[in-house]
Amino acid sequence: MPMDFDWVDAFTAVPFGGNGCAVVYDDGGLDPETCMTFVRETGLVECTFIGPSDIADVKIRYFMNNMEIPFAGHPTLASVASMADRGRAKPGLLRCETGAGVIPVEIETTPDGPLITMTQVAPTFGEKMDPALVAAAGGLSAGDIVGTPQVVSTGLPFVITVVKDKDCLRRLSPDFDAMRMVRGAHDTMEPFWVSLGGETAEGDTFSRLVLAPPLPPEDPFTGSATGAMASYLWHHGLIDSPRFVAEQGHWMGRPGRADVEVLGPRDAIEGVRVGGRGHVLMRGYLNL
Repeated sequence: MPMDFDWVDAFTAVPFGGNGCAVVYDDGGLDPETCMTFVRETGLVECTFIGPSDIADVKIRYFMNNMEIPFAGHPTLASVASMADRGRAKPGLLRCETGAGVIPVEIETTPDGPLITMTQVAPTFGEKMDPALVAAAGGLSAGDIVGTPQVVSTGLPFVITVVKDKDCLRRLSPDFDAMRMVRGAHDTMEPFWVSLGGETAEGDTFSRLVLAPPLPPEDPFTGSATGAMASYLWHHGLIDSPRFVAEQGHWMGRPGRADVEVLGPRDAIEGVRVGGRGHVLMRGYLNL
């Protein structure tokens, strides 16, 4: 039986922007190895597989080309954008079962199409890390880093690393051995590099996520890391307002934008709202 799928560009309203994700309607039937093989076939960073849920409105499974992960931001937005476009999700609240728990997602009708906002879980602040070690993973020096990098998770852990300016982001040159040391020692994803100030006049932050093989070299927009980054910035007093615009992907020719709101006081964050738009680029059937 052919399975429906959509290829969705997330955190953008236009084709070829933001971050792509293939959303497969498999009713929970595909085994993990087949899912990972499909991701490798697409060349995307992540794909999702949609099935029924006993505890929510829908269950979303998230796969990279080498593993299943509990949660991811742009694939969540892409999945809900696909369901809304197919009439499988109506305006209002959609509850999504993920490996990180049930994630509420709001679908709002606007003149520019659906605005999709997920509320990520309250952040977990993990280990603080040696700036020199993290800097080495990006080919930078410890002096390029502001404050102390820290593992933060709103469903998926990242090493949130703030750098002095966008010039530091441009100079990133990954040392994969050092990057694997950071990941292995702290059970986390790659460092998420953040600069204050957007790439456009509307942005408040600009970020990069450089990935290690066998993944693609860089992620155009990372919704889960954006939630973790927002929590870090608000908690450590690096932003004045809990609401801001996060930008990523512009230097890759895939500009993406998220409207972000950290919920709760700096010392007791309750969750993070990360919202944006999705564009269904193509649609088809998966024949296995």
